Parts: sequence; structure tokens; C-alpha cells
Amino acid sequence: MKPKISLITLGVRDFDRAFAFYSQGLGFEAHNHAEGEDFCMFRLEGTWLALFPRDQLAADAGIEDDGRAPAGFALAHNVGSETEVDAVFAKAIAAGGHAQKAPQKTFWGGYSGYFADPDGHLWEVAHNPFTDLT
Repeated sequence: MKPKISLITLGVRDFDRAFAFYSQGLGFEAHNHAEGEDFCMFRLEGTWLALFPRDQLAADAGIEDDGRAPAGFALAHNVGSETEVDAVFAKAIAAGGHAQKAPQKTFWGGYSGYFADPDGHLWEVAHNPFTDLT
């Protein structure tokens, strides 16, 4: 098995709201998406992000949708400076994201903040001055 993640699929409660957040709010470009479809993919650098109705994702995986947002992981977006962290964080909040932790200096010497998308998926926006993850 290659050590990589090729696609991350987020189960969303309101597809249109989630699609607007990622496409219009954050500026992700949809790939092969047609109006009225309830599935989309966004090509990212090195991987893909997909949106799919939460109940259909649960059914596809053969599990019960208990309605809770995932809390055991966070998606991360790394940028080249503290100023960029602030800008991306502000853009996400303006697009309808929810501030979880305002950007600030970290215990490990970087700078980061957390927001949740409209479905509660947690995102960290970070600047790591020690390892280029941009």
C-alpha cells in the first residue's frame, strides 16, 4: 500500500450549503459537478476532497448515522506565514465557518487556529516555521 491519502470524503447534512462554503466561500474549484447533483469533488494539491450527503455516506459504509460530527480528527491547511493563517481563517469565518480557536502562537513554536465548516468538520489553519507543509 502506498503511504498516501488520495481522497477525503466529508459527509454533509446540507449538500448545497456545504458546496457553497467550499466552492464560493473558500474558493475550491469543483471537478465535473453539475447543478442538482448531490456529490462533488474538489482537486487539491496532492489529494481530493469530496462532499456527499451524510446519510448516504453512512449507508454506503454500512453504518448508522448517529448525527454526531466527527471529533477524532482535524483536516489541516498549512500556509507560509502567520499573516496567511489570519487571512485564511477570516475567509473561512466570512464564508460561514465557525471559529473554534482564534489563530495564536502554539506550544510547539508555530501559529495556528481552528474553524469548523457548516457540518462541524474541524479544520486547522497553521504556519509551521520548522517544516514546509505548504
